[in-house]
Amino acid sequence: MSKQIQGSFEKNLTGYKEKINPLSKATLRWDKELIFVGRTQEGYEIEFDAHVQWGCKPTDSLLLSLAGCMGIDIVMFLQKMKMDFESFKMDIKGERNITPPQYFKTIEMVLHIAGKNLNANKIARAVSLSHEKYCSVYNSLRKDMDVKVTYNLEDTGSPTGK
Repeated sequence: MSKQIQGSFEKNLTGYKEKINPLSKATLRWDKELIFVGRTQEGYEIEFDAHVQWGCKPTDSLLLSLAGCMGIDIVMFLQKMKMDFESFKMDIKGERNITPPQYFKTIEMVLHIAGKNLNANKIARAVSLSHEKYCSVYNSLRKDMDVKVTYNLEDTGSPTGK
C-alpha cells in the first residue's frame, strides 16, 4: 500500500474504538459443581464448565475472544478498503503448554474469505493492523505467544464473458 493510501486509510480509522469504556466490569457466579456463569456489564452471559457438559472451557472462550476481536477488526478494515467479499470464516487452533500453567504457546488462524477481485495485499494489511495495533485481546496476551494468521481466498467473480 502506498504511503499516501496508507495515510488516508489510517485517517479513516480515526474514531475507531475511541468510544470504548476504559473500564470493563463483569461478574462471575458459581452455579454448581465446576460450572460458572459470567455476565458482562451489558448483561450478556456465558457459561463456563470444566467438564464441558453445560458450557465452554474458559480457554475455548479465550480462543474465540481473540478470533472475534481480530475478525471484527479485519472485516471492518476490509470494508473500509472497499473489498468486495461475500463470506468470512476463521478456523482457530491453539497449542497449550502441557504442564501448569497451561497457557497457549501458539495459536494458528486460517481465514477463509470469498469474494470478487480479492486483494491479498489488502488482506495482509488488515491482518497486520489488527495484530499490531487494534486487537485489544491479542495485545492483552503473553508476549511470547506465537500467533500465525494465514488466509485462503476464493474469487467468486465470473470468469466467463470477459
